[in-house]
Amino acid sequence: MPEIRHAVVPDIGDDQQIPLVEILVAVGDYITLDQGLITLESDKATLEIPATFSGRVTELLVKPNDRLSAGSPIAAIEVEEETPNEPLPVKAAEPAPSPVPAMPAAVREPTAPARQGIAPYASPLVYRLARELGVDLQRLTGSARQGRITRNDVMQHVRSVLSAQPQTTSTRTAALLPWPEVDFSRFGETERRPLTRIQRMSAANLSRNWALIPHVTQHDHADITELEALRATLNRENGPEGVKITLLAFLLKASSVALRAFPQFNASLDIDGEQLIMKKYLHIGFAVETPQGLVVPVVRNVDEKSVTQLAQEIAALSKKARESALTASEMSGGCFTLSSLGGIGGLAFTPIINAPEVAILGISTACWQPVWDNREFIPRLLLPLSLSYDHRVIDGALAARFSVYLTGLLADIRRLLL
Repeated sequence: MPEIRHAVVPDIGDDQQIPLVEILVAVGDYITLDQGLITLESDKATLEIPATFSGRVTELLVKPNDRLSAGSPIAAIEVEEETPNEPLPVKAAEPAPSPVPAMPAAVREPTAPARQGIAPYASPLVYRLARELGVDLQRLTGSARQGRITRNDVMQHVRSVLSAQPQTTSTRTAALLPWPEVDFSRFGETERRPLTRIQRMSAANLSRNWALIPHVTQHDHADITELEALRATLNRENGPEGVKITLLAFLLKASSVALRAFPQFNASLDIDGEQLIMKKYLHIGFAVETPQGLVVPVVRNVDEKSVTQLAQEIAALSKKARESALTASEMSGGCFTLSSLGGIGGLAFTPIINAPEVAILGISTACWQPVWDNREFIPRLLLPLSLSYDHRVIDGALAARFSVYLTGLLADIRRLLL
C-alpha cells in the first residue's frame, strides 16, 4: 500500500531562514531520487534541494518567497512501501543521437569523449534543459553524487562554450581576445555585488540567443495620434477607480492580429532546424523590470480577449512579477514578446529574441513630430518600433510587410474589428 511521506529541507549549514525562489515540481509529478524539488537563494549561494526518495507529489507545502530552514516541509509525496533504491545509469539500447550543435563548430569547446551506450545520469528537468540549450549530456561529467549531472553543470558548460574560441586556421584571425582580468582596486575603491538568480539566468540565455540566432532588426514608426486620443477618453470615462487602459494592451491586441495574418512569425524552428512548428495559439509575453532583473510573464490567448481584459491581466501579472510571485506556467509558452522602454525614454534599440520564439518587438517613447500631408505639416504622435527577427525563418521583405501591417493597425485601431 502506498504511504505519504514529507520531503523536507536537509541540513544546509545555515541557521537562518533562506528565501524560496523557484518550485521545480508540481502536484501530480512523479519524482525520482535526487531530482530537484525547489531552489533556495541566500546571500552566499543558490541551492537546489533534491528529493531523497521517489514518488508522486500529492501536495506542495511551500510557495514562492517562503523562507525555509533545515527541517521545513516541502511537499507531501506518495511512495510505495519499498522505496526504490537510488537509480544507477542504465545501459541504453543504442547511443542517443547528439542534438544539433548548440554552437558552430568553430567555437565549440573541446569536451570529454562521449560515453557510448550509457544513458547520462540526470533528472528529467536537466534532460529538458539540455535539450532546449542543445547540450549533449553524453559529453558532460556530473559534479553531484555518483556522477549525477545537475542544472549547474549544464549552465557552466554553456558558459564555457560561449566564452571559448579555439585557435584554428579558419578562425585564427577572427578569434576573440581573452576577457581582460583587471585589478580594479588599483584605481580606487570597489565593491562586489553578486548577480541575482534571474540576472544569472538571463545572462546565459541572452548570450546563447545572441550567439545562435542571426538577428536582423528593422525600425519603423506607428502613428498613434488617434489611438492615444481614444485611450485618454476611455481612461477618463473609467475614472480613477476603473481599469487603466495602457498602450501595451493595444499593442498586445494589434500584435495578435498581425501574428494571425503572418503565421511565420508565430512559429519556432524544431530542434533539428529543418522544420517550422506553426502554432495555432496566440500567447504573447511582455518584459517587466523588477529589482531582481527582467522577467517575461505571458498573456495567454490574446486574440480571445478584449483590450480592457488585456489591460487588467497586464496589471495583475506585472504586480506578481514585481513581488517575485510569478509561477513557471505564467512565464512559459510565449509565441512573441514585447519589450517596452516607452516609459523610460529612447528612440530605438535592438531587442534580443526570446528563443525559441522567432521575433520580438521593441517599443520606444512616442513623440510629436511634424508630418507632411501633401498640403502642410501637421503634428502627429509617432511611436518608434524595433522589430528583431530570426533571419533563418523570416526574410527582410516579410518582416517589412509585417511591420507595415502592424503600424497600419495602430494608426487606425478600427482595423482590429475586421
